Amino acid sequence: MTAPLTPPDNQPPDEPQHPEAAPVADHGGLGGPELARELREGALIALVVAVSGVLLGVLWNWLAPHIPLIADTRNVYLKNTEGEEAIGADGTFVLLSLGFGVLTAAAVFLFRRRGGIPLVVALVVGGLLGAVLGWVTGMWLGPTPDVAAHAKQVGPGVTFDGPLRLQAKGALLAWPIGAMLTQLALTGLFGPRDPEPEAPHWPGDEPTPQPPAAD
Repeated sequence: MTAPLTPPDNQPPDEPQHPEAAPVADHGGLGGPELARELREGALIALVVAVSGVLLGVLWNWLAPHIPLIADTRNVYLKNTEGEEAIGADGTFVLLSLGFGVLTAAAVFLFRRRGGIPLVVALVVGGLLGAVLGWVTGMWLGPTPDVAAHAKQVGPGVTFDGPLRLQAKGALLAWPIGAMLTQLALTGLFGPRDPEPEAPHWPGDEPTPQPPAAD
């Protein structure tokens, strides 16, 4: 005799199991709320760092050497043809930008106490925008770029300051490079450490019990 294939009374038949039909857990997207929070903080940090470029422009206009010019009735000349004021202006901008990069990265690290790609990108983008804003602000606060009108205003034979200019545009990268290197160094020295992975245990790694020593 064979057992009946129908289920007992008042019991539903067993349904086939399909592992592929299991519901997929929702993790809130690719990165979840943690990534969204880091992106918001990164955007805010980039904005604050970029706005601080105004202070860079003020300090650059105040500390950088200006180029002395002199004019006659027809032309404008350099008063000191062997002067290094133009190089000094670029050097002052680079040194100030490096200082701003170190300070902003240190302040962000004290605020966050950890690293991360969004944070480094925010410092680089904010530093580049801050350098550009400082460059524009410094030139705007400095002497007028219309040298001919300035010479006509002061009169012939009178020394006046030339416009503040940045000859080497690569100096704009000093701030983001300084900020990125400082952030990486602080994260490597004082950032949180990942837990050490446990060593795997293999079947033959157990110590062999020793027989008791004879009296």
